[in-house]
Amino acid sequence: MASTVWAITTTTPTKDAALEIANTTVAERVAAGAWISGPVTSAWWHLGESGTGEEWKVELRTSDALRDRLAARIKDLHPWDNPELTGNRIEWCPPEYVEWIEKSTGAAE
Repeated sequence: MASTVWAITTTTPTKDAALEIANTTVAERVAAGAWISGPVTSAWWHLGESGTGEEWKVELRTSDALRDRLAARIKDLHPWDNPELTGNRIEWCPPEYVEWIEKSTGAAE
């Protein structure tokens, strides 16, 4: 039975924070891989006011079995109390990619 692959995304205020989340979750094998892009410019409404700022986007891949553990770990590592944290199920990918996700995260063990 093939597991579902998830793309989990967050943003951070600095490249160093993005690297910490990416490196830690991959080393702990709750994410198979992570891609960091940025800086990106964000516009937001927060604490009663609008603003803009620079952020770094982190997109991680994980298995269905580890999705919630990865989300919890990102929250633990994140410098913000209520970070942007979203997940999208990957609708299609080759079986070899699913196998890589499972082996890299230990989901297949």
